[in-house]
Amino acid sequence: MSSLDRMLTILDLFDENLMSIQLDHAVQATGASKATAYRYIQSLCHRGLLAPAAGGSYVLGPRIIELDRLVRKMDPLLSSASPLIRAASVRLNINIMLCSFYGDKVMCADLAWPDHSVEEIYERGRPMPMFRGAMAKIILANLTPYQLRSMMLWHSERIREAGLGEDWEDFRSRMTRLRRAGFCVSRAEVFEGLIGISAPIFDAEQRVLGSAVLIIPEQRYDANPDAPYTAEIVALAAAITDDIAKRSEAGSAGAGRAARPRKARALKEPKEKAIA
Repeated sequence: MSSLDRMLTILDLFDENLMSIQLDHAVQATGASKATAYRYIQSLCHRGLLAPAAGGSYVLGPRIIELDRLVRKMDPLLSSASPLIRAASVRLNINIMLCSFYGDKVMCADLAWPDHSVEEIYERGRPMPMFRGAMAKIILANLTPYQLRSMMLWHSERIREAGLGEDWEDFRSRMTRLRRAGFCVSRAEVFEGLIGISAPIFDAEQRVLGSAVLIIPEQRYDANPDAPYTAEIVALAAAITDDIAKRSEAGSAGAGRAARPRKARALKEPKEKAIA
């Protein structure tokens, strides 16, 4: 691991359970001496990625806010998907979430939430389990063989626990069937009482960028099982994919290459009752 990689692992320390860090956290994460870890922290502070706080602690810095603004303005997935998911959510009166991923993490990138009978439990930037829920499974199914092999290598126990395969051949077979289906339906896999129906979104070169997901209360879904939910989400994801390709061809935005999985700290899954 290079010194730059070690320094960047400090940013991986932050999550909802650790909002500020101390020097000792950086030492443990990087394996560096206190002097070196302190230099890493100072470099991150100098660039605005960290900021000093009370009691010798450090929090995420204002440069993160600046970068998030640029992502909202320039990210190909957000630029294409946000207006389309909002229009679809109003027309259907169904809550819709847009998910993206990097490495071995899936997260909420945007959402439209017209049905306020459902608590707004998602928010932009919230990490989701990689192996549970429709939003994640359809992304997983559309990864490259190399990426899937890496997932199996690093997360075989979690894959088995999620019922996605006992071994590589089983896992690959299940993902192939899901990819060919073109959509995924899950029931109460992440939050109790919710159905998730997802479809994949691709860049101009047909690399998976994320997923669009209908979030439907079980009661509504069960009361109208013949509703064209699957057709709606597949059409929405296809429209987003088409718009990304058109923008890429026009040179207004280039879709980013999907990140390869990386071996990361275990993702802390939500402690809520169980996400579609």
